[in-house]
Amino acid sequence: MGGDADVVEVGMKTIQPKDPGLFAHEHRMKKLAEGSDLLARLNARIEWEMFRPPLERACEKEARGPGGRPRHDVILMFKVLVLQRYYNLSDEQTEYQINDRLSFQKFLGLTLSDSVPDQKTIWLFRETLRHNGRVKKLFRRFERHVKEAGLMRQEGRIIDASFVDVPRQRNRREENAEIKSGKVPESFQENEHRLEQKDVEARWAKKGEEVHVGYKDHVKADKTTKLIEDYAVTDASVHDSQAVEDLMEETDGTLHADSAYTGETIEALLEENGGTGEICEKGYRGHPLTERQKKSNRKKSTIRVRVEHMFGFMTNTMRAGLKMRGIGMRRIAAGVGLLNLVFNMARYEQIVRLQLVECLRETESG
Repeated sequence: MGGDADVVEVGMKTIQPKDPGLFAHEHRMKKLAEGSDLLARLNARIEWEMFRPPLERACEKEARGPGGRPRHDVILMFKVLVLQRYYNLSDEQTEYQINDRLSFQKFLGLTLSDSVPDQKTIWLFRETLRHNGRVKKLFRRFERHVKEAGLMRQEGRIIDASFVDVPRQRNRREENAEIKSGKVPESFQENEHRLEQKDVEARWAKKGEEVHVGYKDHVKADKTTKLIEDYAVTDASVHDSQAVEDLMEETDGTLHADSAYTGETIEALLEENGGTGEICEKGYRGHPLTERQKKSNRKKSTIRVRVEHMFGFMTNTMRAGLKMRGIGMRRIAAGVGLLNLVFNMARYEQIVRLQLVECLRETESG
């Protein structure tokens, strides 16, 4: 078919595309804002300006001379990282998807005439936050906001951990042995470019028939709201119970956990912090659980299992969020911190929205 290349032939009909109207883009953006997409809901519920002070402090630099491109606003860049973590995108894909998707542009407050941060700018901003130790501070800032809203109650905590898988390294057997012993193989040090691509801090671990390589996200969450109050990141070989000391506080009240958290060490920590434990009991070879213990475990699991909902959200809704591309403990810890923060944002939005719905129902019924 000759003529205009934009003309589309569908079956026996020829469709001439319409010229965009003066308010076509504005109308499309308005439709997106009225939809049920999570991004629109986050923009409606999250007070983004609360993050500006810690972000500005992280990005403080000496005043530059005249000239040069002005930097992107720190809130815009932070929201780019929120997008990246929620959809589990690489830097390259993040840049592409922002350019391609109107919903992303709407979330970021961009128009078609605004410049989009490129992948190097996204990488540099994330590295700046990591280098200045700001990710945990951002998590704490939102945690404080949640507590002020009355959503962190003193009714008990749930503790659990999940593997954070990273790309598997293709090393020789002797290199893996050196890494396991805590050394950096000489063959890596001979080539700095090879060393940059090698993760010498990730560890192997096996759970049942599953083999994992990477790290662990240890979380402590409110048992009622399922909001994460604190977290710790270790390599994958660290047992779940070993991170409890860093997470437990005197205000935790009752601690809910699975049988991986049994033992004298946990009991001593509970006694030291004035807490009580609702921890599932473990059976041993020759000493299986009694029917009474099984019944008790089932009752305890009705609370403890809520933490699986959180990890399930990270795995499914957040597009395999517990699989990361970074190399090294510091980068993975920053990624996990952002992952936990974005989960809390999504959970907070859901709680507030459901509370509003319930209030409306009560008003209508009254």
